[in-house]
Amino acid sequence: MGILYLFLVPAIAFSALSAGLVFLFGIGLPWIATHSWGTWAMSIWFTALIKMALLLLGIVLPIASLLTWMERKQSAKMQDRIGPNRAAILGATMWGIPHFIADAVKMIMKEDFVPAKANKFLFSIAPLLAVVPVLVTFAIIPFGSDACTGQLFKVVTDTAACGETIPFQVARLDVGLLFYFAIASLAVYGTTLAGWASYNKWSLLGGLRASSQMMSYEVTMGLAILGAFLVFGTLEPSAIVVAQGPNPIHWGIVSQPLGAILFFTAAVAETKRTPFDLPEGESEVIGYFVEYSGMRFGVFFLAEFMEVIFLAAIMTTIFFGGWQVPGLYADGFHIFGNYNMAHGLVLFLQTAFWGMKIMFFCWFQLMIRWTLPRFRPDQLMRLGWKQLLPASLFNIVLTAAVVLWLESK
Repeated sequence: MGILYLFLVPAIAFSALSAGLVFLFGIGLPWIATHSWGTWAMSIWFTALIKMALLLLGIVLPIASLLTWMERKQSAKMQDRIGPNRAAILGATMWGIPHFIADAVKMIMKEDFVPAKANKFLFSIAPLLAVVPVLVTFAIIPFGSDACTGQLFKVVTDTAACGETIPFQVARLDVGLLFYFAIASLAVYGTTLAGWASYNKWSLLGGLRASSQMMSYEVTMGLAILGAFLVFGTLEPSAIVVAQGPNPIHWGIVSQPLGAILFFTAAVAETKRTPFDLPEGESEVIGYFVEYSGMRFGVFFLAEFMEVIFLAAIMTTIFFGGWQVPGLYADGFHIFGNYNMAHGLVLFLQTAFWGMKIMFFCWFQLMIRWTLPRFRPDQLMRLGWKQLLPASLFNIVLTAAVVLWLESK
């Protein structure tokens, strides 16, 4: 039952959100745009703003908060403990879910302490530099197929031929994955500046560890993505999802199994979680945020779980079909025959299934957190430069050879 609870609440949340998205972009905004006073409702800037707000406020922030409860609950189950069960709302403990609300209240009420010799400006903006790049990169994540406006209750065989559409993606960039690496790499400034600006040798050591670790493993992440680029021929996330299709045999995990393993390993190191939690090793009394308290620490804490969600979203998009559902095409399921379905129902299932994939990878990262022991600093660097990097180069050469051989046939 414990594992069921871990997925029950997020499943309900994603289902409700997908229904809201389908209604808003398929009925609500097009209806407003039909009036003279609401022509702005279907403009690109407004729809992008709405999608980003819904993505962050409806998915990222709530799920990141729930992950703090999930991590405690899962660790308790794995260690045969009860876990969070005290906090309650009107007497209802709800399996301990209100604990993340209690944590937020506690952080807000704590004293916001700044060391006397700290660089106050850099000390203040470091948490923002750590969390803002993560939020921005969510703009390239596709969370559903294009919605054909005004045709939610009809059967749509091809979304590309249905006229006006609203993409379930904030920004559709041809260089989407390059944009991800360009923006996500800025997060290293937040951790480095947090360690340096605190005027504490232990936090400085944590900041140096974080910067060296993040820059080292970004190389493997980029090279692992190149294999997927050679296979699908595009860097645009939505196009990658469409290229994979609803047949799992064509998904990236089948054509790029080594690339998926390399990318996931390097991305876990980027999140600075166990077994790669060297920048915040409690046993050595270090950590780039050791001088932070209150909501400043809370921002660092929440940013870590946002990175967990983004890693799950990228893995889902590139290697596991994104919002694609096995056997579900634009007009319905094609399994043991064709079963036509309304366009709105197809969109709902795709967005909900996308959410379930993300929750699976979030759960998998939490399981790793409480299963594997942490590396030593020398082991961490050896793994990145002497093992993962050569393996990623081998994957590129092998993938290129296979692609050329297939094209020559």
